[in-house]
Amino acid sequence: MEFRDLKRQYNRLHIPINEKIAEVMTSAHFISGEAVTVLEQDLAVYVGAKHCISCGNGTDAITIALMAYGVGIGDAVFVPDFTFFSSGECPATVGATPVFVDVRRDTYNMDPRSLERAIERVKSEGKLQPRAVVSVDLFGLPADYDAIRTVCNRYGLLLLEDGAQGFGGKIGTRKCCSFGDISTTSFFPAKPLGCYGDGGAIFTNDDEIADLCRSIAVHGKNADDKYDNVRLGMNSRLDTLQAAILLPKFDAFKEYELEAVNRGANQYTDLLTELDGVILPTVAEGFYSSWAQYTVQLPDWVDRDAVQQCMKADGIPTMVYYRKPMHRQGAFADTESEVADCPVTEELCERVLCLPIHPYLEEREIKMVVQGLRKALSFKYHP
Repeated sequence: MEFRDLKRQYNRLHIPINEKIAEVMTSAHFISGEAVTVLEQDLAVYVGAKHCISCGNGTDAITIALMAYGVGIGDAVFVPDFTFFSSGECPATVGATPVFVDVRRDTYNMDPRSLERAIERVKSEGKLQPRAVVSVDLFGLPADYDAIRTVCNRYGLLLLEDGAQGFGGKIGTRKCCSFGDISTTSFFPAKPLGCYGDGGAIFTNDDEIADLCRSIAVHGKNADDKYDNVRLGMNSRLDTLQAAILLPKFDAFKEYELEAVNRGANQYTDLLTELDGVILPTVAEGFYSSWAQYTVQLPDWVDRDAVQQCMKADGIPTMVYYRKPMHRQGAFADTESEVADCPVTEELCERVLCLPIHPYLEEREIKMVVQGLRKALSFKYHP
């Protein structure tokens, strides 16, 4: 069993994918080819944004977005403590100071109350200027943007939506990557919509910001002359081959993959509901998840490593996202960023376990995973 079965997906989609790859190879337009333009247009329409700017990866997408808004030295950028490293790495890379805030136990997303407390603390200390919020749509579920937007508006903060794991999720009819002043996503292979390498995209409705992002992504070039570099930028372009691969995968994503992965998640929830002490992921009314991960919280009396080993012995892969809070990462040691009040994150890092989830997971495999988890928990491993 694969944790996220990209081989099974390729077997289903290999004909249109191979055709698109052949088109690129025949044209030899490997950089900024037609497939890139088509993909950007399709993604913008799907998300409901005026502009989509593709780039080299999701990390670059966040960095470019921050650079476009001039975020830098002396600025505080508020980031969830329970997320992948790049959400905090990117603000630090542009010279800002990541300030880590706690998440909600039920959704794993940013807790607006913790966000407001962190903003007030930074304001009272007077060392940094509160400037931006990076809100992450973790594990496929959109964050609580009504509440987060209210906080951002109250303090005049930029809202950057990190939709790397959330692409395809939505609140009501609005889709992930449409909630921020600027939003980003990743096409890393294991993401809900992934390519066969690295890739990312930025979404905005602001014409000037869109032009800045395109310039920054290609060495700070002038819009009319790539050899007239008007600002410092980076080299971050989505390869035409990756765009071509994403086009048929995007069709499948819209047509049946999102429905299939939600069906699988619902089957997990139905089968795991009565499992003693295990907390299941929740999706509030009006929210829709793209299920980048199906993450449960194990009882506090369980030795998670032992559970993983037991399931591995039965051929069932599991993962832990994430084992260490962001504010405790070595990169932030002895900096302002290591100061954080995030007890929920501390607990989640000790208890979360991610089960295999993808659109091609079969019902018999879901039952196998559930049986494997029940068996592992029956040993009542103690840490």
